[in-house]
Amino acid sequence: MASTAYGQSNAERDSSDVQTLDGEQLQEVNVSALGHRHGKTKGLGNSDFIGSSDLLRAACCNLGESFTTNPSVDVNYVDAATGAQQIKLLGLSGTYVQMLTENIPNYRGAAAPYSLGYIPGPWMQSIQVSKGASSVKNGYESITGQINVEFKKPQATPFADANLFYNTKGKLEANLGANLHLSDRWSTALLGHYELLDKAHDENGDGFADMPKVQQGALMSRWAWVGDNYIFQAAVKGLKEHREGGQLTSHHSPMPSNPYLIDITNERYEAFAKNAYIFDPEHASNIALILSGSLHHENALYGNKQYNTDQRNGYASLLFETDFDEHHSLSTGISLNHDRFDFDETTPGVYAQYTFKAGEQFTLMGGLRWDHSNIYGSFTTPRMHLKYSPTDIVTLRGSIGKGYRTNHVMAEHNYLLASSRQIIIDDDLDQEEAWNYGVSAALSIPIGERKLELSAEYYYTTFLHQLLVDMDSNPHAVHFTNLVGDSYSHTWQAEATYPLFEGFTLTATYRRTNVKSTYGGVLREKPLTNKYKGLVTAQYKPGLGKWQFDATLQLNGGGRMPDGDWDRRYKGFEQLNAQVTRFFRHWSIYAGGENITCRRQKHPIIAADAPWGPNFDATMVWGPVHGAIYYIGIRMNWEKL
Repeated sequence: MASTAYGQSNAERDSSDVQTLDGEQLQEVNVSALGHRHGKTKGLGNSDFIGSSDLLRAACCNLGESFTTNPSVDVNYVDAATGAQQIKLLGLSGTYVQMLTENIPNYRGAAAPYSLGYIPGPWMQSIQVSKGASSVKNGYESITGQINVEFKKPQATPFADANLFYNTKGKLEANLGANLHLSDRWSTALLGHYELLDKAHDENGDGFADMPKVQQGALMSRWAWVGDNYIFQAAVKGLKEHREGGQLTSHHSPMPSNPYLIDITNERYEAFAKNAYIFDPEHASNIALILSGSLHHENALYGNKQYNTDQRNGYASLLFETDFDEHHSLSTGISLNHDRFDFDETTPGVYAQYTFKAGEQFTLMGGLRWDHSNIYGSFTTPRMHLKYSPTDIVTLRGSIGKGYRTNHVMAEHNYLLASSRQIIIDDDLDQEEAWNYGVSAALSIPIGERKLELSAEYYYTTFLHQLLVDMDSNPHAVHFTNLVGDSYSHTWQAEATYPLFEGFTLTATYRRTNVKSTYGGVLREKPLTNKYKGLVTAQYKPGLGKWQFDATLQLNGGGRMPDGDWDRRYKGFEQLNAQVTRFFRHWSIYAGGENITCRRQKHPIIAADAPWGPNFDATMVWGPVHGAIYYIGIRMNWEKL
């Protein structure tokens, strides 16, 4: 299949197009419940595809909850007071994952701590998780991989839908969406979201809310013009969110006279425009221009600590792609990224990427980009991917690539202010630089009328320069400094999927990680990082598919705690999620539970009884901070009425 610029820039003609690393477009005619298997057998990169049917397997109120059934991405709370969540991929924090929305870099800097809650689940059409080195088209920032979110499209089949949700913690959520075809060429879509959690809960009786009160509203307006050779898309999005947490009245004690409170307000505005012109359809020759911008404003209060920031970002990319013949294709382009922030950084860049294909058996892609930062100077980013499929049963892949990242220390880590730790930030912090190496194998073995899907992968990430977040040297401080010594991550993962009988599919995954960095001259295990993860997901959709039953069991390994006056290590724990859905012609009702095993960290806040004292720390979180949560919801869809 041709690799096209309009595909990479996502000016799709139809909402069923699914992106792969090399730009191939897979026609999602009928996505199965385990849609992420697409990435195991198709496309150049080792990726997971989370399709629309996967997003129905759990409540999926936002992007973070969409990874509940995904074996590759972990989502954890980073503190026990603000509700900030962070993903981990290949054993490393989400700051090393490049976040994209419709293949445009997004949610960097100030948006990072709460970005997993900024994309409502019902807005999403699909998610692509690419592991390891990624294409150079989207920039140099990907180190452990990319996560790309595709929103529902204006030019898709006409639809109007709604989603109402309520859980036992008192969280209420409503989502509305619709598109309208104004003509054969013009179409528009409007997506709305509102959520409210106005009740505080203190299950462990430590006097602090287990999760903050949250009120969020978001609105997105989209437009598309699809011609024979020219495609245009544009969107504007606005979001406002308010969080309140901290001490509260409990059955153990009344509200203290000087309570420790957390109050965080975020406002974010985004816009993008994409233009693509196809001037030689036979060779998929096209040129595309992408423009995007965002404004993020945050006011945060942690006790008596105030943190305010404004980030403005502008991004432009001009791409050209062509297929010389069925074996050779070229992609090249220029880009410009500007961040106005705690410091201003402007980075122009240029790239070229060549792909060689020998039928469906062999693909080789090599890319190189050059960028120049007004702060860090010039740097180059080489990346290469290899895919070999000697038979229909076996697919082998390999990748190697470098990535870079600019640190915005407090914007990305301001949740650490929810403690009495002193914040120490060194001057002249390096730009982060790392190599990533990966190999994987996927097998599709026919067994009777069904197929056993097996996959195994190994990734190694090693840092040349890294921001070290040192919470070991001093239990009363967190020190942001340059790495001196080694820092690396080894990740092994194996996965098996098999439809045991009609309508029932079982997937089992096991992952092992070994992540170490040098702290105070000693190479040590990275704190608050699970050594292993096991995941078992089961889905049963009997008969005509009117009922669907989903269950997910997570087995999370233990790990090391930062040095301090607490246990040196934490033990592993399990979590069970389950959901049942009843489908009707134009609507469905679903009910389920999260963390049904009720496993939670008993004392996630250190010295909660003395928040103004020297030992208070709400950031020593390794597990769930709340017990079981049950929910019910209704989805309505009037597509093709």
